[in-house]
Amino acid sequence: MTGRTGPAAFRSDGHGRAAALLAVLLAAILPALLLTATGAGARAHGAADPKPVVTLSQKQAGKGGEVTVSGRNWRPETLLMMLVCGQSAPARGVIGGTNSCANADGRAVTTDKKGAFSKKLPVAEPPVPCPCVVHVATVTGEQALAEAVFVVAGHPVAALPKESGSGKLAVLAATRLEGDSGLLTWFGAPASRRLVFTVGNLGSAPVKDPVFRVGTAHGVYAAQWEERQWRGTVEPGRKARIELPVELTAGAHGDYQISLKYGTKVLAEQPWGVGRPWGVTLFWILLCLVVPAAVFRIGMAIVDKVRPRSAHAAGRRSFPRTGATVRFPKLRRAPVPAAGPAPPTSTTTAALPWFTPDSAPPEHRPTTKGHS
Repeated sequence: MTGRTGPAAFRSDGHGRAAALLAVLLAAILPALLLTATGAGARAHGAADPKPVVTLSQKQAGKGGEVTVSGRNWRPETLLMMLVCGQSAPARGVIGGTNSCANADGRAVTTDKKGAFSKKLPVAEPPVPCPCVVHVATVTGEQALAEAVFVVAGHPVAALPKESGSGKLAVLAATRLEGDSGLLTWFGAPASRRLVFTVGNLGSAPVKDPVFRVGTAHGVYAAQWEERQWRGTVEPGRKARIELPVELTAGAHGDYQISLKYGTKVLAEQPWGVGRPWGVTLFWILLCLVVPAAVFRIGMAIVDKVRPRSAHAAGRRSFPRTGATVRFPKLRRAPVPAAGPAPPTSTTTAALPWFTPDSAPPEHRPTTKGHS
């Protein structure tokens, strides 16, 4: 058998060894790359949809005490509200909405850049019996909530209402906003309306005292949600007309979007255009005109009161005024003589009043001829 020798054999053996070495390297690195990519994908998927978590420093405390509430996996820099609520369970949520919570003793907290927080919450008795929970929910933006079981020592405990079937509400007619703005709204008072809609129960169980959420959005900002509870029962296969109050902040104007949500489903949306409160503008314009004029008048009165009086003015005012009046004689124009011949001129010289012949001295008296 003859073997290959020379450069051709060297090239063939070199390519074989390189291919074998590359195959070994790929076999060693490829599993590690696959594991790393799988782990990164799992972590990315978990980070994209985290579940908010709430933990408590203690599970039980009496009224007047404090419990430290900690959380993680929330949206970064988000405002949250913490409440102690009764008639609640993590599996069923807060039955009756925030009406079952101690709202006056709630606390607000803002998450950090990592979506975590820790703050003390005073323990208060909710208006309904326990089972109780510490309820934490977002105030603005997309709704997110979490609850932790908590026992309020000394507070009554009652069984939760039984669930019989399931009720499902749906809007049967278009929603509308009823009501009008009064004169005070023109001057900046909060605009208010009634959101009117008709719902039907498409489920197999009655829905009692449903809690709706009304959202108010302005421009590109996220909706601000508020809970509104309707008192009544909607039987299966029946419908009911519901009115919920909607109110804006003082001075609000522009285009708003009113949304209605039941549970996690948005039932309806209704636009609302609010006019500008021109009365406020008119008030400020009048204020800018009236106040300077009043200040000017007051300043002139003060100046007139404190300025020194001249002697002439003081002298004129020193004499009392009487009822006598001064009358000046009427000036009459001299009559003009009628035109005629000029009178003859006389050459007689009138005697001066201060000189007469008798009064002259003797030496200056004229001598009279013919007298001795």
